[in-house]
Amino acid sequence: MAGKKRAARDDRPSALLELGLQVGDRVRFRRRANGHWREATVQGREKDGSIAIRDTDGAARAMPIERLEVRTRGPRGALAWEPLHERASRTEQLGLW
Repeated sequence: MAGKKRAARDDRPSALLELGLQVGDRVRFRRRANGHWREATVQGREKDGSIAIRDTDGAARAMPIERLEVRTRGPRGALAWEPLHERASRTEQLGLW
């Protein structure tokens, strides 16, 4: 793919933590609004703010935060999917020590 430029990756450790993510977290995405969900793993954060992911076929992608959902546990322990933009907007109180 000669004509495409790849976005530079942001290698700061806090780049993903700001969103409540870690490398290796399971996410899912849709290519189109009415498309089916595809699972992927988080690889990092791009300089433009998008999330670098690798899908189950091994393809690398950069997806905007608004198009990703993160695997999480629900209030009763069941697996659930949470929109990443909601997780990122939540603020959590950190312990003092």
